[in-house]
Amino acid sequence: MWDLLDPYHYEFFVRGVLAATLAGALCGLVGVFIVLRGMSYIGHGLSHSIFGGFAVSSVVGANYYLGAGVWGLASALAVNAIARSKKIGADAAIGVITTASFAFGIALISIFGSRGASFDAALFGSILGIRPLDLWVLAGVSAGVVAIIVTRYRALLFTSFDPDVAGAHGVRVAATDALLMLALSISILATLNVIGVTLVAAALVIPAVVARMLTHSFAHMLVLSTAIGSVGGFVGMNLSYHLDVPSGTMIVLTDAAFFVVVLAATSVRRLPDLAVPAPVRAERRIPIS
Repeated sequence: MWDLLDPYHYEFFVRGVLAATLAGALCGLVGVFIVLRGMSYIGHGLSHSIFGGFAVSSVVGANYYLGAGVWGLASALAVNAIARSKKIGADAAIGVITTASFAFGIALISIFGSRGASFDAALFGSILGIRPLDLWVLAGVSAGVVAIIVTRYRALLFTSFDPDVAGAHGVRVAATDALLMLALSISILATLNVIGVTLVAAALVIPAVVARMLTHSFAHMLVLSTAIGSVGGFVGMNLSYHLDVPSGTMIVLTDAAFFVVVLAATSVRRLPDLAVPAPVRAERRIPIS
C-alpha cells in the first residue's frame, strides 16, 4: 500500500497526476460531440496535424503552445472549409492535410533536430515532461471549453443531432462547427505532453463510447464520459509510474480496459437508442440564434 503512495512525495508526479486527470476529463467531455457527430477520424487527424506546428516551434525555438495552436487551428479550419466546399469528402481532406502536416513535422525534426520539448514526449506523452505551465494551460483550456459548451449548448446540441434542420431554424451551423473545431484543437494541444500525438484520439473517443454504452441520455453521456476520462487519466498516470511505461500509453490502455468491461457487461442487452434531448425537440419548432 505504501509503495503505491511513495511517488506522491515527488512534485513532478503530483503535477503529472493532476494533469492526467484534467486531460482525461477534458478529452472525455469534448469526445462526446466528436463521437455523436461521427468525427472520430478528425480527432486522430488533428492530433497529427498539430505535430507539424510542434515541430516548427521546436526548430525555430518558439513557444510550442503558440506555434502548434495556430497551426492546429488553421488545419482544422482548412479541413472544415474544404469539406464544406463539396469538392472532396471530409475524410479525404483530413487525410491529405493532417498526414502531410505530420510528415512535414517529422522531416523538420529529422533535418534540424529538436530544440524544445522531447520528440518522444510529444508522440507518446511523458510523466517527466509536465511543467507547472502545462498545468495552468490545461486548467485554462478546460475552463474555456466548458464555457464554450455551456454558452453554446443548444447550438452544439442541435447541430450534433440534426445539422440540416438546425440550419433551417436559424442556427449558424458553419460558425458552430468552427467553434467546435477550436475547442477540439486547443484540447488536443493542451493534452499533448500528457497523452501524446499518437494516442490522444483514443482518449477522445473511448470514454465517450463507453458512456454511450451505459446511457441513452445525452446529458448523462456528457457527465459519464467526463468522469470515465478523468478516472482513466488518474489510474493510467499511476500505472505509468509503477510500470515505467509512457503516460499516454497507460491512460489509453486504462480507458480500453473500461471499454472491455462495459462491453462484456452490456453484451447481453441491445444498445439503447440515444434519445433526442428535449431542447432539440423544442428547437425543431422554435428558431434559435
